[in-house]
Amino acid sequence: MLRVQSDVPGGELAADVSRLRALVRSGATSSLAWRLDQLVALRSALVRDEDVLVRALAVDLGKPAAEAMITEIGVVVAEIDYVRRHLAGWVRGDKVRVGLAGWPGRASVERCPLGVVLVVSPWNYPVYLGVMPVVSALAAGSCAVVKPSELAPATAAALARLLPAATPAAVVAEGGPSVVHEALSAGVDHLFFTGSTAVGRIVAESAGRLLVPVTLELGGKCPAVVDATVDPRAAARRIVWGKFANAGQTCVAPDYVLVHQEVADRFADEVCAAVRAFYGADPRRSPDYGRIVDKRHLDRLLQILEGHAGRVVLGGGCDPDDRYLAPTVVREPALSSRLMREEIFGPVLPVVAVADVPRALEVVGALPDPLAVYAFTRDAGTIRALRDGTRSGGFFVNVAKSQLGIAGLAFGGIGQSGTGSSRGRLGVEALSQHRSLYARPAWPDLALHHPPYGNLGTWLLRRMLHMPGRPRHEGAPTGRS
Repeated sequence: MLRVQSDVPGGELAADVSRLRALVRSGATSSLAWRLDQLVALRSALVRDEDVLVRALAVDLGKPAAEAMITEIGVVVAEIDYVRRHLAGWVRGDKVRVGLAGWPGRASVERCPLGVVLVVSPWNYPVYLGVMPVVSALAAGSCAVVKPSELAPATAAALARLLPAATPAAVVAEGGPSVVHEALSAGVDHLFFTGSTAVGRIVAESAGRLLVPVTLELGGKCPAVVDATVDPRAAARRIVWGKFANAGQTCVAPDYVLVHQEVADRFADEVCAAVRAFYGADPRRSPDYGRIVDKRHLDRLLQILEGHAGRVVLGGGCDPDDRYLAPTVVREPALSSRLMREEIFGPVLPVVAVADVPRALEVVGALPDPLAVYAFTRDAGTIRALRDGTRSGGFFVNVAKSQLGIAGLAFGGIGQSGTGSSRGRLGVEALSQHRSLYARPAWPDLALHHPPYGNLGTWLLRRMLHMPGRPRHEGAPTGRS
């Protein structure tokens, strides 16, 4: 029953959503013990089925085994361990001081299970982005319906076997976009979507009509800014790893590099050297280099590479039958070209020389706010200028994408790159209901809280509310003293 393939609203998926909601409303998911048990079971399933997931990722994306372990499975296991260590403190209610106005009562804010969360995950990191929100949902005492991408069918099938076997709080619904509509119509309590900005707008609009709150993890052109103070070789190697892992199909990968003109030539040479060092003279033969997900995305990348008016200094080779596009470096493309206006989402790295940090800020500021800004520098003033002069979901210094390996570090966007946060405490908070509690004893029942108030009562109430004392308005009723 838990592996759903349905296109008819009100079918099996609606029944499963009802079952999950009943599980939440039974109160069973509220206890800390239940939440920890589900996280342990999920962790055990990921470790046990690691080989199955690695093989599926290789089929769908040509993802190398080591890369799959590091960026897909291992990072989720580390997140589970982090959440388990801190969850007891996170879910504890927060006391709120009631002051004289609320005396003798007590108030607090508790974190309750939100309900059923719909997770719409993409194809580029189908395990990481499909399971990570489930970790937050289980930690919050909520349940999850996971809709994997149909573009990664082998991994979707593997998750359809793994997740329901690990926990009764998870359903996997395979299929196309109609599954999202069906789940929303079934009455989920939150939508967690990861994907492109264009599709995110459509999904958010559909959720908005049903008043379903959303977390959106979208995309954008994430810039890397390299100044003249940093070692070009070290910066190049970190950027090359962040860019070309998963064949560049990463939403937080450096999309383009703005490098100080004094070191631009050396930096570009070091980028080419790093590509050769990582993937060899022929990356197609490298066991550590992935593939484009399908022909449609490969065609899109080839179209973006046309008419950029720059110089291809490395790569450019393509084998459509193998879904292969070589790691490609383009020097000085036109800023008006598609290469510099659209999110690349593939193994193509533009390198543009700039005169100074203000010019870099102009280029970055002309594009929508990205998920990440990467600063490569040893100068504290440059870090401050880039941090204060840009808007992004995250700001990172001398790293490129490796922030994803830090368990508990919140992830999210701003503007067109997304809304809301995931992972760590913020991920659990996002999938919890923050419920206010206030209780007063039945005795004493203070007359001060009820009319008629009179001058003395009004004066006392103003003091309780920290309002400045004022004379009675002329003509106002006096009431009792």
